[in-house]
Amino acid sequence: IQMTGSPTPPVQPSAPQRIVAELGRPETPDETAERKAESSRKHRANQTLFNLVIALVASLGIVLFLVLVVVRPSIDATPHVDYQKLAADAQPTVSAPLASPQLPKSWSANAARLNTGSDSVVTWYIGFITPTPQYIGLIQGIEANPTWVAAQLGDALTPGVRATGSESIGGLVWAVYDQRSTSSNAGTDDYALVTTIDSSSYVLHGSADTAEFHTLATALAHQLTEAHNK
Repeated sequence: IQMTGSPTPPVQPSAPQRIVAELGRPETPDETAERKAESSRKHRANQTLFNLVIALVASLGIVLFLVLVVVRPSIDATPHVDYQKLAADAQPTVSAPLASPQLPKSWSANAARLNTGSDSVVTWYIGFITPTPQYIGLIQGIEANPTWVAAQLGDALTPGVRATGSESIGGLVWAVYDQRSTSSNAGTDDYALVTTIDSSSYVLHGSADTAEFHTLATALAHQLTEAHNK
């Protein structure tokens, strides 16, 4: 006997239901959905914590890099300028010997420049860092006048301050401007030495102690005396 029509497909067995050990029975669809949602929540929480740890480690790495590579004490961070070479390069452009004292290796310079002010006075400046370390600025005014000297002192000390004495240092007579005993701002430019030789006036001012001023003044006087005697 032949049967007509399409054959009936075999019935597929249903997927076995998950037995929950705590319940001792298969979990319901709601329980399955809740279990999967909780698993997803835990996965997201773990992923968030992992990303947070990675970000924290990266931030600490950046901070460590900045501390080790970028941040330096202010004195160490200053550029070391070869002021003697700059003076030699600029010398042909001026009529007077430029200050270029020979100092111990523990001294350095962080700036040196030649310019002409609004008063037409050609000015040569060197910024020195002393061994302690402190600052002394050396300013040379070529064909300068008393007004120029007063202006330099006014920038460093109280405007209108008068000389408090004089000293012979390195064979030159220096006018002394000392406000350190009356100043309320420790470490500021409250001390200066001024001398004139030939066509130039020289102003030394800064926060260093007297001994370091004398070291610079002596070295400068030695250079100027040699140039004057040639």
